[in-house]
Amino acid sequence: MPLLFAMDLPVGSQVPFQTNPQSPLDPIQLAVPLELDQIEVERFDPVARAAELAASLPRQWCGTFEPFDGNPTVDVMLVITQMTAIGQMVNLRGKMTLGSVITPVQGNIHAKSDQLELIPLADSLIAGLEPGGVFLGLQMFSPTSWQAPRLVNMANPSSGVGGRLAMTSGCQEEPPVQPLW
Repeated sequence: MPLLFAMDLPVGSQVPFQTNPQSPLDPIQLAVPLELDQIEVERFDPVARAAELAASLPRQWCGTFEPFDGNPTVDVMLVITQMTAIGQMVNLRGKMTLGSVITPVQGNIHAKSDQLELIPLADSLIAGLEPGGVFLGLQMFSPTSWQAPRLVNMANPSSGVGGRLAMTSGCQEEPPVQPLW
């Protein structure tokens, strides 16, 4: 085992650094494209998907919001008035009706991961939602969770503790499911 000694070097001196050209982390080797014979590789273009989502995503969404603090479940309707593709993101703006409260909203959808951020912009919202919070969705609009702007609101400790928003595209009434037995 070789012994290593520490020694003082004069200012401005350089220590030679040697690399092994056969190392798997060699930048020259990393830059070589991987070629696969007779295997079809899927090519995904998130910029093109963002443009396609902005053109084809439904403009009306309906569902319910269930606060985790025990407040009653409310009906929700989202109407998207503007959708714009910006790179891999889809920027959206519209209006959301939460029970009897109507609020402007803005948000983003990431075209590659389908993650959604939807921000209600009104100064006063329904019980269970506090201004400054955001709806976060990992699969676009449903299911979506409410992320409060803080853990505790001292003015109303039960507000803004979170909740679940479940929405579907279109707002047609679905017939009730009848069990067969």
